[in-house]
Amino acid sequence: MKFFINKPENVVNESIEGLLTDPKLTKLDTFPEVRVVTRKEIDTSKVAIISGGGSGHEPMHAGFVAKGMLTAAVCGDIFASPSVDAVLAAILAVSGEKGCLLVIKNYTGDRLNFGLAAEQARALGHKVETVIVGDDIALGEDTQQRGLAGTLLVHKVAGQLAEEGKSLDEVTKAAKKVAESAISIGLSLSEGQKFNNPEESRLDKSEAELGLGIHGEPGVDVIKMDEADALVKKAVDKLKEYLPDEKQDYVLLFNNLGSVTPLEMNLLVHSFDKTDISGRVKYLVGPTAMTTSLNMNGFSITLLKLDEEIEKALLEKTDTPEWRIRAYGKPSSIKSPELPKTMQFEPSENKKHQKIVENIADYLIEMEKEMNDLDEKVGDGDAGSTFAAAGKKFKKISDELPYASTAELFTTIGRVLARETGGSSGVLLSILFTKAGSSLEEDENIGKALLNGLEKMKSFGGAEKGDRTMIDAMQPAFEALSEEKSIKDAAEAARKGADETANITNTSAGRSSYLSESSLEGIPDPGAEMVARVFEKLVDIV
Repeated sequence: MKFFINKPENVVNESIEGLLTDPKLTKLDTFPEVRVVTRKEIDTSKVAIISGGGSGHEPMHAGFVAKGMLTAAVCGDIFASPSVDAVLAAILAVSGEKGCLLVIKNYTGDRLNFGLAAEQARALGHKVETVIVGDDIALGEDTQQRGLAGTLLVHKVAGQLAEEGKSLDEVTKAAKKVAESAISIGLSLSEGQKFNNPEESRLDKSEAELGLGIHGEPGVDVIKMDEADALVKKAVDKLKEYLPDEKQDYVLLFNNLGSVTPLEMNLLVHSFDKTDISGRVKYLVGPTAMTTSLNMNGFSITLLKLDEEIEKALLEKTDTPEWRIRAYGKPSSIKSPELPKTMQFEPSENKKHQKIVENIADYLIEMEKEMNDLDEKVGDGDAGSTFAAAGKKFKKISDELPYASTAELFTTIGRVLARETGGSSGVLLSILFTKAGSSLEEDENIGKALLNGLEKMKSFGGAEKGDRTMIDAMQPAFEALSEEKSIKDAAEAARKGADETANITNTSAGRSSYLSESSLEGIPDPGAEMVARVFEKLVDIV
């Protein structure tokens, strides 16, 4: 496992320094011995909201120091509670006459250090209240419930009420109401890796963990790896045990525990939307990384019952970009404009042409894995899938194509590729075949028509022969056909051009221009290789 760090022992300090490039934030000058991040402008006439704990959960806690949320955050080492002195320093630094509220996650170290600091501050004459958050329902009600992402909802409600000038008693009462109502469950495919001691995951590829904490603790249940819908349902089923039967509006906080991609996070929300409790959700916080466990590959779901006070506080603006809340509703759509028909020509017969199209379509599908494997060496590993997708589409519409006219067939192939095939290859080939189709209306020479299409493709794509693209196989093959040579001659020319790409390591266009010479050496361009193989297949067919 590799990380973007300097030295492991400096990760927390340097991360905080990066956060402090926000001009609204500052730190106590005892940093880094005492790590306290505060707002630069503090209104001491209002209740201060302080939270904190071990680092490794970013953006929680310091990322939520902002107007309308936290006044200060106390940062410990990774997964380690900050010291009593650090918490006390935060209290003394930001508290005014109205006092402060400490929001504490329900872990032994946090309870002890924040609790003792609160007692010491009270002894010095400060008004201090505490609220302990234990929103994790994985361990059951008879066990100490851990603080998870539900802590953020306490931060937001308490922070907003403090901003409105409410008393310490009022802020504390609301914070406790949120802490007692929020319920959370986590599910992960791997634990977070520590910077100074990365380890192999305790889970194999067939396993996932349900009901885990945010400090690397094992989940309550090791479950079978499954599709997203099934995994989300397992998490939701646990939450449902704690939901009352009556209809009630909820806010849903969908949290990324570290390394789940944004693409997957939205997919997971879609999975949640299929569950039978999604209809109770009125607002969504996220989906994004808010309470992480380093780079844990997992998510947590938090639900909080809404009332008028909580809803209003959650919706009020705050200065931090880390807080994202929006209304939650069912996906909708609007009417799409009518696009030009792909099949503008009537189907017609030519058994030879149909045999070629169907056989090449089968071949593109057959070559998918082999071409993807080749593409992984020099690209993103999807060249085979792109060509296979085209093959599947042409098999599906085979009986609808205008085989009797080569011009109409080429034009239709171009239209289908434009609409159905992703990636740059599909679009470029669409340009080629569309232009070739229009050229055939004026000249019966297929090779010349394909060369015209190739020139048009070059004008859009920017690559030329010698740039390590499919052009290196296409151009010599098309030139052979334009000279009325045989398909076999064209195939040999394509093969020679494709093989030569393995020796081309310095290009000015095409995706190979982004890669180092050493990564290209000895490997043919996947597009050129596919073109050569198609021509070789044509020799067998015709």
